[in-house]
Amino acid sequence: MKKLMLLASFAVLMVLATGCGSAANSEADGGSGSKDTEKLSGKLVVGGSSALQPLAAAAAKGFMEEHPEVQIQVQGGGSGTGLSQVAKGNLDIGMSDYFAESGDGIDANSLVDNKVAVVGMTAAVSPKAGVTKLSKEDLKKVFTGKVKNWSELGGKDEKITLVNRPDGSGTRATFGQFALDNETPAEGITEDSSNTVKKIVSETSGAIGYLAFSYFNDDSVTKLAINGAEATDENVTNGKFPVWAYEHMYTKGTPSKLEKAFLDYMMGDKVQGELVPSQGYISVSKMEVERDANGKTTKKSDTDID
Repeated sequence: MKKLMLLASFAVLMVLATGCGSAANSEADGGSGSKDTEKLSGKLVVGGSSALQPLAAAAAKGFMEEHPEVQIQVQGGGSGTGLSQVAKGNLDIGMSDYFAESGDGIDANSLVDNKVAVVGMTAAVSPKAGVTKLSKEDLKKVFTGKVKNWSELGGKDEKITLVNRPDGSGTRATFGQFALDNETPAEGITEDSSNTVKKIVSETSGAIGYLAFSYFNDDSVTKLAINGAEATDENVTNGKFPVWAYEHMYTKGTPSKLEKAFLDYMMGDKVQGELVPSQGYISVSKMEVERDANGKTTKKSDTDID
C-alpha cells in the first residue's frame, strides 16, 4: 500500500513539473505569457539625419500601425542636431550619418549606437548640364570653384551653381570626406533639407548638389558616377563606390523599453527585408566592406581597401 501511495505521489509531482516547464517554455517561445501580450504605449521623438528620415518615417508608420497606443514623431534637422539633441535628452533617438565620435562636443561614451542601414550618396546634377560622370579630381574642381562652366568638362555651356549643406550635416560630412577628400567647397547655395536640395538642382540649369541614393527616385536630377563607378547599391556593398555612410540611431544610455522595441523593429525582417531596399537603402548585413569611426574602410576579411 505504501508503495502504491509513493508511486501515485511521484506521478503527481511529474505532472506538475511538466506543466510548469510547458508554461515557462510557452512564455519564452512567444506564447500567451504576459510578457508577450503586454501592450506598448507612449511617445518617441526621433530626429536628425535627413538622409535617414524617409526610412525612419516609413518604419515609424508601420510600428504605429502594429502598436496604436504609440506615437512616434520623426523630424529632420541634420546629423549634428540629432547627436547634440539626443545627448541633451531632447530627443529619444538621434539619427546621424556619421559616428558620434566625429561630432563636435559630443560625448560619444554617453550614447549607444545602433547601425540600422547603409546609405550611398553621390552628386546630383541638373540634367541640363549634360554630364553623367566625373573623375574624383574633376568633381573636386567643380566643388572648389576651379571649374565654373560644364563645358570645361565636356558638358553643355551652362554655368555651375553649387548647392551645399550647412556645417553639421551628415550628408555634407560624408560627401566631403569620401568624394572631395576633405577639400573645402566654394561658396554657393546652402540648404539642409534633401528635398529642397533636389528641388533646387532640378529647377536650376547647371546646378549640382549631393544626395543620398534614396532621393534619386525619378529623372528630375542626374545621379553622377564617380571615377568610373556607377552609384549603385552593388558598388557600395562591394566597396567599388566610396561615398556611403552607416545610418545610426543613437540613444542616450541604455534604451528604454519603448525605444528598444522600435530599434528591434528597425532591425527586423519587415524593415530590413522590405523597407530598407524599397526606400533606397542597403542592409548592413549585405555589406562586404565595413568602416570605422576614423573612416578607414576594410573588406570584412580585414584587408584595407582605402
